[in-house]
Amino acid sequence: MEAARPSGSWNGALCRLLLLTLAIIAFATTPDGYTPELPLPLIIKIEDENDNYPIFTEETYTFTIFENCRVGTTVGQVCATDKDEPDTMHTRLKYSIIGQVPPSPTLFSMHPTTGVITTTSSQLDRELIDKYQLKIKVQDMDGQYFGLQTTSTCIINIDDVNDHLPTFTRTSYVTSVEENTVDVEILRVTVEDKDLVNTANWRANYTILKGNENGNFKIVTDAKTNEGVLCVVKPLNYEEKQQMILQIGVVNEAPFSREASPRSAMSTATVTVNVEDQDEGPECNPPIQTVRMKENAEVGTTSNGYKAYDPETRSSSGIRYKKLTDPTGWVTIDENTGSIKVFRSLDREAETIKNGIYNITVLASDQGGRTCTGTLGIILQDVNDNSPFIPKKTVIICKPTMSSAEIVAVDPDEPIHGPPFDFSLESSTSEVQRMWRLKAINDTAARLSYQNDPPFGSYVVPITVRDRLGMSSVTSLDVTLCDCITENDCTHRVDPRIGGGGVQLGKWAILAILLGIALLFCILFTLVCGASGTSKQPKVIPDDLAQQNLIVSNTEAPGDDKVYSANGFTTQTVGASAQGVCGTVGSGIKNGGQETIEMVKGGHQTSESCRGAGHHHTLDSCRGGHTEVDNCRYTYSEWHSFTQPRLGEKVYLCNQDENHKHAQDYVLTYNYEGRGSVAGSVGCCSERQEEDGLEFLDNLEPKFRTLAEACMKR
Repeated sequence: MEAARPSGSWNGALCRLLLLTLAIIAFATTPDGYTPELPLPLIIKIEDENDNYPIFTEETYTFTIFENCRVGTTVGQVCATDKDEPDTMHTRLKYSIIGQVPPSPTLFSMHPTTGVITTTSSQLDRELIDKYQLKIKVQDMDGQYFGLQTTSTCIINIDDVNDHLPTFTRTSYVTSVEENTVDVEILRVTVEDKDLVNTANWRANYTILKGNENGNFKIVTDAKTNEGVLCVVKPLNYEEKQQMILQIGVVNEAPFSREASPRSAMSTATVTVNVEDQDEGPECNPPIQTVRMKENAEVGTTSNGYKAYDPETRSSSGIRYKKLTDPTGWVTIDENTGSIKVFRSLDREAETIKNGIYNITVLASDQGGRTCTGTLGIILQDVNDNSPFIPKKTVIICKPTMSSAEIVAVDPDEPIHGPPFDFSLESSTSEVQRMWRLKAINDTAARLSYQNDPPFGSYVVPITVRDRLGMSSVTSLDVTLCDCITENDCTHRVDPRIGGGGVQLGKWAILAILLGIALLFCILFTLVCGASGTSKQPKVIPDDLAQQNLIVSNTEAPGDDKVYSANGFTTQTVGASAQGVCGTVGSGIKNGGQETIEMVKGGHQTSESCRGAGHHHTLDSCRGGHTEVDNCRYTYSEWHSFTQPRLGEKVYLCNQDENHKHAQDYVLTYNYEGRGSVAGSVGCCSERQEEDGLEFLDNLEPKFRTLAEACMKR
């Protein structure tokens, strides 16, 4: 027996040497092919050798960390792999830092098993060193000297924080600017900042801390150079202040990192601004000046005028004046002194005067041609030069409703020259004194009343009004005594007793009256002609007349066999065959369930009864009570056509509210039920106080016995 070759080729077995174990099956055979034994599995275990180097996952690692960070801050983590058998010394790796650039001081450490890099110092300063390079090593066999090892590079960038305040390169600056100059740059200041350029930690924000209370200056940052630019935004005045001292400060856009340094004070500097004098011409200050003059002052009267001065000398010498505007040309102005002279009479009550002040505009100029403009207000003092008067010269007194009228007087002068007023009738006419009486109501009004019952008409009543200083005027009032209710009513009425005081009707009013008369005549003609028509074929009024025209009401008790005359004329009861109605249809007559229609014929009244199957109807008069028409008959259709639209119109109009909507109690038509109720109406108002008339309850149907028993028990 010989050993059998392993199944498969040896080349295939060699290809699987990378496996930890290799399984083969061996068996033996005799020369004749007999196999006395079962196949024998053989397991071959491949022992690992440390023939693979550990390899870093990256050739170069790059990390970033902020400067001034605390000790133990994690920078990053490195990682390596090894293809040898896991969980053996061949794959037990150990990490370490073998070099640092720059070499000192040593600021980083690495965990030997995890590869985590941390800081060992808080002295990381980007402004000194902004990048570190580490050479790192990984070695298997747990770092023993005979283990395989590999190296890599780790770059650590130091990020900036705002740990440096900007500082002025100088602590004080001096500059100058001309007065009255605006929107100009007068100074540039520079700062130093060690933080990263063109970042928020480096960019500066400037501010003026003191000396700019009037808002004459502003300071901004030049984005390119990081300089502070000081500008004048409001003109300076050399005569007021020749030098101004400013204190400016600077900070970064980003907040200061207090962890980096306890320093948090703002850097400051002082700027001295010298204001240079400028020949700026005359100054009109104050711009509005006033003088007082009496109105009606004589022509040629002079007064102090407008004054301008030179701001350098504080003097008005050498300044010339010129009048720019003078609305009414009342004054002239002296070229050298600025005083004014009356050229025309001044009037305080003129339309161009507002609040008693007359304004003119003055131009002041110096020898160099520089000018300024001011306003001179002339305050006009009032004099009593206007008499009081009554502005409303037409008075209407409605004689039936009022016996007097109020009149009011006004005075254009000031109150010291005005009321109280004295009202009196002009005594030159005795007729006026006899017919009228005048009584004061208050300081500016009086009541004019008539006496001795004068007739309607127009009158002229002269009234004298005096102010408190005795100046007076006579106003002739046109007084109209009118037969009216209100004053407006008097202007639309014509009264023959008013001599010439009435208002005649216009052509449109006359046309409206004529159209109204014509319309009334047409209506009367239609009614008269409609009543003269005759009908040859009398028709019986049907039983359902009631439910077509009038409200149906069930008969609750037998009617009385009586005939009543509505107007005292002779009445006649007619049979069931209803004849036409002629003349005036009178009041309906109840007659034992019949419908009676009264008629007037030849000065007498006849009644025609129409059986209505237990219904009562009353028809009101539709013609004049004494219209005499002989030998005329109305058919039912004609009578129905005449009464139906008029009755419907009356019901429609009478049952609407003021907004032309159906009222809540609008009349409703009830359907005819065919027969009356034996028991009468059942409702909240039909309860009887005695037991009489309830015999019908004994013969009710079974459905109503329970209801009847409930009603009987009290």
